[in-house]
Amino acid sequence: MQEKNAGERRGIGMLFVAGGAILFASKGIFSKALYQRGVGFELVVTVRALLAMPLFAWIALRPGGFAPASPGEPPGTRRPAPRAGAVIGAVVAGILCYYVGALLDFKALMLIDASVERVLLFSYPAIVVLISSVMTRRAPDRRLVFAMLITWTGIFFAMGGIDAGELRQNLYGAALVLMAALTTALYFLIGERYTRELGSLRFAAIAMGASAVVLAVHFTLFRSWRELTALGGHDWLLLGVLAICCMFLPGLMQAEGVRSVGAQRAAIGSTVGPPATIVLAAVFLDERLNGWQLAGTAMIIASVLALSLGKAAVAPED
Repeated sequence: MQEKNAGERRGIGMLFVAGGAILFASKGIFSKALYQRGVGFELVVTVRALLAMPLFAWIALRPGGFAPASPGEPPGTRRPAPRAGAVIGAVVAGILCYYVGALLDFKALMLIDASVERVLLFSYPAIVVLISSVMTRRAPDRRLVFAMLITWTGIFFAMGGIDAGELRQNLYGAALVLMAALTTALYFLIGERYTRELGSLRFAAIAMGASAVVLAVHFTLFRSWRELTALGGHDWLLLGVLAICCMFLPGLMQAEGVRSVGAQRAAIGSTVGPPATIVLAAVFLDERLNGWQLAGTAMIIASVLALSLGKAAVAPED
């Protein structure tokens, strides 16, 4: 009976991971719809974060009951008050990933297809392995090296491969996405250190809340809040969907999924993200990947599976 309950819990956890990955994958669709309506990427990133911030604040400030990072602990496990260093770590991770990374990523969505963006962003597990190897001064084993080679070859193909025109067209936007992938990798590496103390949901809530504050300061300094007056009802609806369905809900779903099934199984479940983006972009944006890009997508997904089986964990997305 206990095994049956554990199996059901793992199944539900995988559904959470896959569902969160699909919701994250839809981000580019709604973002491009807003761009087509004349809404700038900085306004989109800022309003998305500010709309989601009260929900994340509610999670972060709850006295208990948040899901911890460890799969073995039940929900509602009470923890001692976190150290200031752990909170600062979450704040730094949030600013890197959800401020710097988000601005780079949403800017890239103005330059390249949503499906290409999602595939390139999905390269961050290989970056995690690379940084971890440098930090520990230990070379990864042959399987992980092979997986990373597949990832970078897949990135080249996803950018257009030997089609020089496609490659040039995607080069700048792809470079922005790869920098965003680096911030996601750093988010994971910081989170790996502090989520056991804070809990996965509280860590994510503090990180995203901090990024919303910094984004508001950024917008005050470099843009004008008068831009809000130009937003119509349909714009606000799309922004609300971005904040709740493409940021808050998938963030919680992935955190709960990782808690239930562990990071390695969650990595496998998250591989539905790039194919989901390709399908959504084809249906709603009439985007079509060429043969080289489809081959690159397959290679990156295969490398994530190899990295997962090689015990390289992955992190939540932006």
